[in-house]
Amino acid sequence: MSQLPKRCDWINSEDIRPYIFVRKDNRALKPGTHLSDCNWFSHLEVLKRDPMSMKEEAFGKLILELEGRAFHQSGMPMPGWVFYDCGLIPGIVAGFAYRTEKLPPVIRQTFGESLLKTDWTPISLFIAIPCVNKNEWVAHNLSSINALLTQKEDRFYGLGFLTKAFALWFENIEKLCGMTQWESPALKLHANYGEFEILTAYTPNHSHAKTMTYRCDLNFDSWKRFFTKELDSDFSKKYKQIEGLNVNPTDRVSLIEFQERIETEKVPLYLKPDDIRKGVTREPVQVFKKMSGAN
Repeated sequence: MSQLPKRCDWINSEDIRPYIFVRKDNRALKPGTHLSDCNWFSHLEVLKRDPMSMKEEAFGKLILELEGRAFHQSGMPMPGWVFYDCGLIPGIVAGFAYRTEKLPPVIRQTFGESLLKTDWTPISLFIAIPCVNKNEWVAHNLSSINALLTQKEDRFYGLGFLTKAFALWFENIEKLCGMTQWESPALKLHANYGEFEILTAYTPNHSHAKTMTYRCDLNFDSWKRFFTKELDSDFSKKYKQIEGLNVNPTDRVSLIEFQERIETEKVPLYLKPDDIRKGVTREPVQVFKKMSGAN
C-alpha cells in the first residue's frame, strides 16, 4: 500500500472526481487490473461521459478549451477534428473534473461563465491512443488547469501526474510511448511511470526536431518515487552506463549523435529516471543499456 502525500488530499474531495470521456466500446471492462498494486484510485467514484452523445457537447468543449489555452504558447493547440478523429474515436480521454457549482472563483474566471454549461468542469486531461503493437499505447496529450493558474496556492499538487496515472490505471495500459521536447519541464514528469527507453533523440519528422520519443514499461514503484523522491536502488543492478555517451539536451549536434547511436545500436538505450526527475534537462545526462539477463 502507498498513500499519496497530504498535498494531494484534493483527490478525495466530494467536489472533485476522475472522469473518462470515452466511447463505450473503448472502455476497460475491468479497470485497474493490470496495475492492481496501485491503490490511489479504486475508492473513487468515476464520472463516465459519452463523447458520442450530443448531451456532452459542453463537457467536450471545455476539455478542448483547456487544452488549447495550455498549449497556445507552444504553437501546438489541438484542433477539434484532431481531438475527435485521433483521440475520442480510437482512444481514451480522461482526467479530473470539478463540480461546476462549487468551482473556485479563479477557475470560473479562467474559463469564463459562458463556457460553464455542464454539471462538472474538467480541470485536466490525458489522451492516449492504442498502437498496432499489442498492449502498447501512445500518449497524445496531457494538460491541466495548473498551467493557467498564475498563483501557486491555487494549483492542485500533482494534478498532471495523477491525471496521466489514473488514465493508465483505468485502461490497464502496459506499455506507453510518448513524445516531449528535451527542454520541456514536463520531461521530469513523463520519466517517472516506468523504465525510460529512448526511441528517438532527434525527430525531424516532428514540428519540433528537438523532440524525444520514449517508451515506458509501466510500474507502480516508479509512480510512488515521483512523490517520495526516493532513488531507485535497483537501477544499477539492471542497467549499465554506456561509456563515452552522454547527451546534452540543449545541443542539436549532441542529440543527432545520440539519435545515430540509437539507430546503430543492437540493444535499446535508456535514461535514468532519477536523473531526469531532478530537472537536469539543461545538463548532459548519462545513457544506459540493460545488463544481460535483466528483466
